[in-house]
Amino acid sequence: MNLHHTENTTAIRDFVLRERVLAVSEREWLHRLRGYGYGIRDTAEGRFVTSLSQGAPICRLG
Repeated sequence: MNLHHTENTTAIRDFVLRERVLAVSEREWLHRLRGYGYGIRDTAEGRFVTSLSQGAPICRLG
């Protein structure tokens, strides 16, 4: 996927990773992200943060 990285996508990625540190489990992490309108999608190209409202990938994790 060809995603454009901006300050906003970097901030979102940092937020998602920070939430992972705060969560006790992956399940809790995913639940917390849903509360903020984000999700994680696993693809053959890697893990992506997605927008739940648009279903579109925002940025790649890792």
